[in-house]
Amino acid sequence: MATIKAVALITGSTNIRGSVQFVQQPSGATQVKGRITGLTPGLHGFHIHALGDTTNGCNSTGPHFNPSKKEHGAPSDGERHAGDLGNIVAGSDGVAEFSITDFQIPLVGHHSILGRAVVVHADPDDLGRGGQELSKTTGNAGARVGCGIIGLQSSV
Repeated sequence: MATIKAVALITGSTNIRGSVQFVQQPSGATQVKGRITGLTPGLHGFHIHALGDTTNGCNSTGPHFNPSKKEHGAPSDGERHAGDLGNIVAGSDGVAEFSITDFQIPLVGHHSILGRAVVVHADPDDLGRGGQELSKTTGNAGARVGCGIIGLQSSV
C-alpha cells in the first residue's frame, strides 16, 4: 500500500487556528502531526469525531468515532473508541505541537477517517478514568473549541 496523506485545517472559538496532517504508512499506522495556536495553556482532549459536519460549528461533528462500539479510553487502552487520541499539550504561549502514531484511524478502508472531523476540546480528557458520567463517553473533555474536516491532501 502506498503512503496516503490527509489534512484538517483547524478553526474554532476565539483565535484557535491550526492544521493537522495524517499520514498512513504502508505498515497500517497513521502518523498524526499538528500545530494548533490560540489554546489555553495545558491539556486538551483530542479526538476524531464521527461526522464531517460543521454547519453548527464543532458541535455538529457528532460523537467520537467509535465503529467498534467500545467505551471511551486512552489511546493505549484495548477498550477505547477508535477516535480516542488522548490529550495534546499547549504551552504557556497557547501553542500545541504534537505527533501521535495510531493504528485505529486509517485513511482507507471501511473504518476510514476521511470526511470525519478532528476536534480539540477545552479541557483535559480523563481517558475514561474520571469516575464521572461523561468519562466513559467523552472523557469529560468539555467544550469543543476547535475542529476541522479531514480531507485528502494534494500530492503536489
